[in-house]
Amino acid sequence: MKITAVEAIPFAIPYVKPLRFASGEVHAAEHVLVRVHTDDGVIGVAEAPPRPFTYGETQAGIVAVIDQIFAPALVGLALTEREVAGTRLARTVGNPTAKAAVDMAMWDAFGRTVGLPVSELLGGYTDRMRVSHMLGFDDPAKMVAEAERMRDAFGISTFKVKVGRRPVSLDTAVVRALRERFGSDVELYVDGNRGWSASESMRAMREMADLDLLFAEELCPADDVLGRRWLVEKLDIPFIADESVPTPADVTREVLGGSATAINIKTARTGFTGSARVHHLAEGLGLEMVMGNQIDGQLGTACAIAFGTAYESTSRYAGELSNFLDMSDDLLTTPLQITDGQLHRRPGAGIGVDIDPDKLAHYRTDL
Repeated sequence: MKITAVEAIPFAIPYVKPLRFASGEVHAAEHVLVRVHTDDGVIGVAEAPPRPFTYGETQAGIVAVIDQIFAPALVGLALTEREVAGTRLARTVGNPTAKAAVDMAMWDAFGRTVGLPVSELLGGYTDRMRVSHMLGFDDPAKMVAEAERMRDAFGISTFKVKVGRRPVSLDTAVVRALRERFGSDVELYVDGNRGWSASESMRAMREMADLDLLFAEELCPADDVLGRRWLVEKLDIPFIADESVPTPADVTREVLGGSATAINIKTARTGFTGSARVHHLAEGLGLEMVMGNQIDGQLGTACAIAFGTAYESTSRYAGELSNFLDMSDDLLTTPLQITDGQLHRRPGAGIGVDIDPDKLAHYRTDL
C-alpha cells in the first residue's frame, strides 16, 4: 500500500454553455486528473477543478505544485499515513483543490486496496442523496425554462439561484419568477458569491422575504466583518459560509464571529480528510450543512456523493451534484445518472468509478 507515483494530468472539456456567476465566468472544464499509484498496482483517482477567481489556483499551477512539490513528498508513504501526507502538503501555503484531489485519490486507492467503498469507510449512512441544481445568471424566462427542464428530465426540485448582480432587482426578479412558476413544489436558495455589499444583500433579502427561501449563501464578502455580522443578525434563514471557510479554523472564525450560521462542505476544496474535520466541527457547533460543488465533473461529483452519503447531516439537504450536466462530455467509463431527483453512490470499491482511457487521451492537454 505504498505510494510509488502521483500524476497530475490536465484536461479540458467544453461546457454546453458558459457558466456565469458573480465571481467569474467559465467556458470549459479545464481541470486536472490526479492519479495515485501504489506498489500493489492500484491506482486511485480524483479531480482538481481550479477556480482562479475564488482560490487563486490555475490548471497549470495545480499540475506544477503536484509534480514539483507534492509528489516527491508523498512517494514512499503508505496509503494509511494520511496524517503524515496532510502535514507534508500543509507546508505549502494555499493550493486547496490540489491538496484535496491528492487526499481523495489516496482514499480511493485505499478503498480499492481493501475492497470497500470510501463512503462506508467514512461513515456509511446512506446510499443516495437528493440533488440540487445551480441556475447561473440569465434572464428570468431562460432560468425558469432551465429549471423546468431539470425538473422534467431529472426530477430535480431544489434549485440554487446565483445572485450578486447590480441592481439587485435583476436577481430578485429571477427568484420571484421561479417561485411564481413552481409554487411550493420546489426548494429555492440563493448564492451571491460575495457579489453584493451587506446593504445590497439586506435590500435583496427584504425583496425576497415572501419567497420562502431555504438558505442564503455568501451574499457579501467575509472581509466586510461588521457588515456581514450585521446582515446575518437580521436574517431569519441560515446564512451559509462557503468560499470564506476553506479550513476548519475558518469555520470557527466565521461562526463564533457571528458571520455564518451554516456551512457548505466541498470535497473539491477540503478532500475527504479535511471535509470530515469540517463536518465534525460543524456538527459539534449545531450548524446546518450542505454538500457543495466546485463546478466539478462527474469524477468530482462522485467524490462529493461518496462523502455526502457517509453522514446523516450531509445527506439531510439536497446536494449540489448536477453541474456535470452542463459539460459536453466527461471522463468516466459509466456516466453518473440522476433519476427521480437523486444520485446513488457507486457500489464499487473506493469512489466506485473508473476513467475511460480513450476519453482521457482525447481531452488531456499535455500531449
